[in-house]
Amino acid sequence: MSEETVPAVQAPGGRGGECPEGRPDGRHWFRRPGGIAQVRPAYAALDLGTNNCRLLIARPTYDGFRVVGAFSRIVRLGEGLTASGRLSEAAMVRAIDALAVCRDRLKAYGVHRMRLITTEACRAAGNAGDFIDRVHDKTGLALEIINRETEARLAAGGCTTLVDTRVDGVLLFDIGGGSSEIVWLGPPGAVEAGPPRADIRAWASLPVGVVTLAERHGGHQVDRAVFETMVAEVALLLRSFPGAEEVRRTPARHLLGTSGTVTTIAGVHLGLARYDRRMVDGVWLAETDIARVTEMLLAMSWSERAANACIGTDRADLVLAGCAILEAIRRAFPAERLRVADRGLREGILVELMRADAVWRRRRPA
Repeated sequence: MSEETVPAVQAPGGRGGECPEGRPDGRHWFRRPGGIAQVRPAYAALDLGTNNCRLLIARPTYDGFRVVGAFSRIVRLGEGLTASGRLSEAAMVRAIDALAVCRDRLKAYGVHRMRLITTEACRAAGNAGDFIDRVHDKTGLALEIINRETEARLAAGGCTTLVDTRVDGVLLFDIGGGSSEIVWLGPPGAVEAGPPRADIRAWASLPVGVVTLAERHGGHQVDRAVFETMVAEVALLLRSFPGAEEVRRTPARHLLGTSGTVTTIAGVHLGLARYDRRMVDGVWLAETDIARVTEMLLAMSWSERAANACIGTDRADLVLAGCAILEAIRRAFPAERLRVADRGLREGILVELMRADAVWRRRRPA
């Protein structure tokens, strides 16, 4: 699926007021409950990762935001990067083609403020600077290569509304194409208005993702021995996680996953005829559910995985690498429950942009 429209994302319990369809200039009318109508601008967040190019466009609501447009395309920017140390010509062309679509969407919505980021593939590639310049020449978009700490912070900031506030801690993970971020979170911090703030206690960025792992070990034919080799590789990296001991000392915890791996597992678990974000985002998976789906995927051939509506040909050679990363996390930090987030970096960007503009003001007493 190359394109998707994402429904509203708001702080839990928030009242968004009226949010009719946007005007051509990118602004919309927003009515505070019991208040006067105001014009709210459009914001955008773009994440060009090792595997995907994804854009999200949203407008503030009273204490959250409403997504009005989205675009997603698998571009495999990091294809072959592990071996060559450079972005290939074919990968750069695919990415620039997708970014041109994003540029047109930004113009169509008259976006007020935006942040356009790229992550591990451009952090690692020797020709990343040339690629960034080429993107600007071809599309007019200025990409920002963010560091690993920023990536972890943004992922956490985009998922705070899915944290179970009854637990003492949450282990968030974002399995990417070229890297995977692990973040140990406390209960979200209170705010006067808008989504809650993430309480980051410890974080780490592992130099491994679904693309890099699949390229090293193969993704088309993955038997139990290959799978366990991938798990062992990730397990070694997890030993250096600075929050490991605190996580293990905190029994009241749950996992929170934001990545194509966990959303795919959730879609397969739910038996969806086609992927539906509304069914997946926020769903809880038990430990046994994850184990069952992982075993099911291991038993499938590449063609059977490709035929599954929640996987498809673009992910059929990557999904088991993602499952191996998840398995290593589960073994290192066992938890009875995992919550699935079809949100993350882009939502984190939007929250930071809107908070900086003070779009969520403290509610005045009646």
